Amino acid sequence: MAPEPFTIDVPDAVLDDLRRRLDATRWPDQAPGDPWSLGIPVDVMREAVDHWRTGYDWRAREARMNAWPNFVTEAAGERVHFIHVRSPHVDATPIVLTHGWPGSFVEFLDVLGPLTDPTAHGGRPEDAFHVVVPSMPGYGFSGPTMQPGFHVDRVADAVAEVMMQLGYDRYIAQGGDWGAIVTRRLGEAYPDRLLGVHVNMLFAFPGPDDDAMAGVTDAEKARMGAAGTRIADGTGYMSIQSTRPQTLAYGLTDSPAGLAAWILEKFHAWSDLEPGGLDATFGWDRLLDNLTVYWVTNTAGSAARLYAESTRAGNGAAQAWTGRVDVPTGHAVYPYELLQTPRAWADRRYRIVHWTEQERGGHFAAFERPDAFVADLRAYRAVVA
Repeated sequence: MAPEPFTIDVPDAVLDDLRRRLDATRWPDQAPGDPWSLGIPVDVMREAVDHWRTGYDWRAREARMNAWPNFVTEAAGERVHFIHVRSPHVDATPIVLTHGWPGSFVEFLDVLGPLTDPTAHGGRPEDAFHVVVPSMPGYGFSGPTMQPGFHVDRVADAVAEVMMQLGYDRYIAQGGDWGAIVTRRLGEAYPDRLLGVHVNMLFAFPGPDDDAMAGVTDAEKARMGAAGTRIADGTGYMSIQSTRPQTLAYGLTDSPAGLAAWILEKFHAWSDLEPGGLDATFGWDRLLDNLTVYWVTNTAGSAARLYAESTRAGNGAAQAWTGRVDVPTGHAVYPYELLQTPRAWADRRYRIVHWTEQERGGHFAAFERPDAFVADLRAYRAVVA
């Protein structure tokens, strides 16, 4: 199947049903003590749901998404939605940006302009990219996955096939979260097609025969310690999604407030927040863009399913990986990222040519700190392309 133009056009009935469900939200009591200690507080959820009900205009946000060229195709046997923006600079470097969970393609909307048209955003012509942003199979407008066993390596196969369909035989791959594992797999399985890989979350763990702390700096140890506390207190979701995603799917599919709580809690826990919290850092409209994409496509369950399928295939996020990426690799280290991989661990598994430590930022790099994200990609491109 060749890529076909696609317009996001959610039926009115779906939006009417969403409003009805939001109006009928049944609220839990607020647990005593520190309001964030057991999860997202009721007052924050009431603020989010109230904005979703009365302040959020999906049609305006939908138009913003449709302002970019959207397409659908079939790749690796699954439907794939993607945005494809060619730069006005014909010699631009092709790049594919892959999101993770609980994100979506909307994480990258604010970087499309600066990446594709740098001269209009403070850059130089040589900074230009042709940009492809897929919705991973099972997520958003790609729709639920249809094949059993569709794990993260198959997602990488789908991304590689999309880039081939578009005629890009050499390109940069970039990602965070699941997108970082997709990017890693692209570098490992398709090195002849890649100029390099760039990640804002780097998966590389020491092997059983490695001296784990050899070469790890004191600053890296401190960051690992701080991140370890957040991991220990905030990754129960991974156990559930890796084992019983179908059971979880009923609540996420039936209750928009439940879906919002499940996802917004992670944006709070994994981000380098400004004073004022989620709204001050991201804005409710941008956060609700992401939530509404999950809701109107009914993909909360299939998105969670990627955890179980990948765990069963042995390539889950927390599982051992003994491969190697030999294409030029860049890593932007954000201080509030969950996974703080030391440079010494990275060097064992990747050909690192670009390593930066950012002043601010967390897990959702392009969404949270778009300017820093763009600047780092431009610096990395100058090294490899």
